[in-house]
This record gives sequence, structure tokens and C-alpha cells, in this order.
Amino acid sequence: MTNPTFGNKIDGVTYQNRYGVYAVIPDNTHDNIILVQAPNGAWFLPGGEIEEGENHLTALERELIEELGFTAEVGEYYGQADEYFYSRHRDTHYYNPAYIYEVTHFEVAGKPLEDFNHLSWFPIDEAIEKLKRGSHKWGVQEWQKRHKKTLF
Repeated sequence: MTNPTFGNKIDGVTYQNRYGVYAVIPDNTHDNIILVQAPNGAWFLPGGEIEEGENHLTALERELIEELGFTAEVGEYYGQADEYFYSRHRDTHYYNPAYIYEVTHFEVAGKPLEDFNHLSWFPIDEAIEKLKRGSHKWGVQEWQKRHKKTLF
């Protein structure tokens, strides 16, 4: 099975690898998820780049403290979604494999270490619409498939 792929890979362009791990974090009702808005206005799932010496879970734990001030229990792994994009801010083309997990429980441990992001909870469909990266949208849709509410 191949990974879902988003963005356009342009022939002749050199891409810098940027491996990232991200989490779908629902509220207690599973009606809303939290998103992180970068200073440039773009919305993302919480998470980020895996640094040298980290595995998926240690990177995700660090990123959640940095971005949200949350400690979390990590649940299901939804898979890898590949993304090709150009960062105007860094003037770099990136190949960004995104490893997507769910968080089953979280606690606020303190203020986020990064104070330049904006955090907000959104209904699932609105969150998917706001997310900048196709890989992040895919991750929320995978989470949604496994947590469909039955309406009577």
C-alpha cells in the first residue's frame, strides 16, 4: 500500500527532507479538535519536526509541550502521509513525510513554551477546511473514520 501523497513534486527540484509527527487531539466530546496557527496565519495539527535522536513518540511529546503545554497519552497511529511543498519563508522545497497519531487523553501541564502560536478548538469539518497541509487533513479524516458518531 502506498502512502497518500499531497502537493506536487516538481521534476528537477531538490527537496529537503523534513520528517514530522503530528497529533489529532479531540476535546472530551470528540466534537472539536485543537489546531495551532503559526505566525504566518496558517493552521496545522499540533506537532512538528522530528529532531536527531528522537523517535515519533519522544518528538510528539516534546512538540505538544512546546506548542500546547500539554502532556498526552498517544493512541492509534494512522499512518504516513507524504507532502511536497515550498516554503516562501525559508525559500526551500520540502519533502515532508507526516506521521499522524491520535491523542486519547491530555492534560494541561503549563503554558506553551512557544508563545508565538495561536491555539484554537474547531468543529471537525471546520478544522479540516482550515488546515493548510493535505497530509494533516488526511490525518483528521482518518481519525474521523474511526470515531464516527451514530445519529439516531
